[in-house]
Parts: sequence; C-alpha cells; structure tokens
Amino acid sequence: MKRVTVNIYNRQRKLTVTPPLKALVEECAAASLDCEEFDEPATVDVTFVSNRKIREYNREFRNVDRETDVLSFPFAEEEYYTDPDSGDVMLGDIVISLEKAAEQAAEYGHSYEREVGFLTVHSMLHLLGYDHMEEADGDIMRAHEKAILEKIGLKRD
Repeated sequence: MKRVTVNIYNRQRKLTVTPPLKALVEECAAASLDCEEFDEPATVDVTFVSNRKIREYNREFRNVDRETDVLSFPFAEEEYYTDPDSGDVMLGDIVISLEKAAEQAAEYGHSYEREVGFLTVHSMLHLLGYDHMEEADGDIMRAHEKAILEKIGLKRD
C-alpha cells in the first residue's frame, strides 16, 4: 500500500468515531492511491460532521441547500501541490456526514462501515480528478470504486 497520511477530525457528536473506523478510512485512502497507481506520498484531511453542518458546507460551497453524504475539496485543480517540509502531495479535504452515512447504510441494506468506506473511496477519486458529471464518467468512476472496495473486502452486503 502507498504511504498516505490521513488526518481525521471529528466535528460531530451523534456517532462515535472508533479506532477501527479511523483505520478503515485510512485503509480506504491507501487502497485508492494504490489502485490508481498514485506513487507519491500523500496527505488528505478527513472531517466527520453532522447533517446540519454538511448542509451548511453544501450551501456555501456548491450553492445547494440540502444535506449530502460527502464533499470533496481538491487542494489543486490542475497541478498537485507538494509540501516542501514533508514531501507529501497535498490531495485535499474530505468531509463526511456520519449521520448521513448511517442513514444510507440502513437504506441500502449494508453495513455502516461499508458506507463510510464507500464515501471515503468516492471522495478520494474526486481528489484524484475523477467526476461523475457525465454518465460515461460516472460509469468509469463506479468501476474504480467497486475495484477498490473489493480489494479491501468491502463488497456490497
């Protein structure tokens, strides 16, 4: 697995952030880089928030006034920035609503861990330049998500 530093911040109080959940997020980030053959050491920040807070961010940054499950904020649009002190490529920020992840896990009939893992992988792919604005791009992104999740054993239940 590639070296990735994942800084995790918990900014919500509705769900407990356990060491295994943190380890899962770190594993998903590393597997994403590995599967995408991203060979540089990297850093990503992951912040867990509530539905209320992610709705605020969605309204502020995307002009969409509703809650969502995950938001991705790539550090650079065209060229990656490398921190001169650490040598790490600064990929960007991921914001996950754990409240929404729990709701979606119940709705989709799979585990909470699988949903948080999926959201992490989905967002990592956005940080690496993927999007799903066009149907064909969405198909490509979903195929990559599936491959990464299967690699770490997070298949759909």
